[in-house]
Amino acid sequence: MLFIDNQNHYDPRVNLAIEEYVLKHLDINETYLLFYINDPSIIIGRNQNTVEEIHVDYCREHGIHVVRRLSGGGAVYHDRGNLNFSFITKDDGESFLNFRKFTEPVIKALHRLGVHAEMTGRNDIQVGEKKISGNAQFSTKGRMFSHGTLMLDVDLGRVAEALKVKKEKFQSKSTKSVRSRVANISEFLDRKLSVEEFREILLRYIFEEEAEIPQYRLTEADWKIINQISEERYRNWDWNFGHSPKFNVEHSRRFEGAGSIDVRLQVEKGMIEGCTIFGDFFGVKDVREIQDRLTGSRYDREEIVKALEGIDIGEYFGKVSKEEFIDLVY
Repeated sequence: MLFIDNQNHYDPRVNLAIEEYVLKHLDINETYLLFYINDPSIIIGRNQNTVEEIHVDYCREHGIHVVRRLSGGGAVYHDRGNLNFSFITKDDGESFLNFRKFTEPVIKALHRLGVHAEMTGRNDIQVGEKKISGNAQFSTKGRMFSHGTLMLDVDLGRVAEALKVKKEKFQSKSTKSVRSRVANISEFLDRKLSVEEFREILLRYIFEEEAEIPQYRLTEADWKIINQISEERYRNWDWNFGHSPKFNVEHSRRFEGAGSIDVRLQVEKGMIEGCTIFGDFFGVKDVREIQDRLTGSRYDREEIVKALEGIDIGEYFGKVSKEEFIDLVY
């Protein structure tokens, strides 16, 4: 495994571009570890409807970046008290959705710091009842990354102000508020650490105290492509917000172990003229394929079943059966 230094960039639109570049352009047979710290920002899950996940006015007034990432899952708040990690590696067919595999090195490092962290639920790291880390994954063309947050000393007040959190998410977690469910790692440490000190300690522990940590150093040629990715995707309003068409059929449900799926249809004279699927689910395949299959079909259960013939719904949404998905759509 090689460590990649992001050269002290704090702009999420650059850091996400570095991650995408490493995933798609560097040696397919190598595994990389990337750490990055972002300026205040909300990072939106790939399949989410941005305007329904954030308080737009608050973000604008406080200069909070809003950037969509490649991976699924839910929206998260970042600031300079949060350390992000990303393991970028081969997709061997068994690692996608195996969050434990990638969080284990981080959890072991936290244990060495005296933090009694453990993997819980679908993709969280917790200390007791408090969440200190959320994780997400993305896979494409035989490569994948598994990345997560580590809330060392985040402004938790801003988390509640900047994000909208649906009631169903509270109910499914049996909690009353974001503030009551999350905590900073600093609360569990014997001494105060800056995020930079925290980063260096974790790096040493993950690489098992190697005298010299093996690195891949980004070149000028690498940076040229990274900046292009940043400009074309992560600074692009259409990618981060996009245009949401009008819908007249809306069905949503939260599936245990998979997350929320929100299906919106424009139905005209019994025909599905438009389809968009939102949610915080994880899948290997792009849900646009499902949207395209449904668009142009009659809004009829049998026709929907026909439109979805020959596909594995689990590849798009995780632990959801085709019958459950069809029940949601119709």
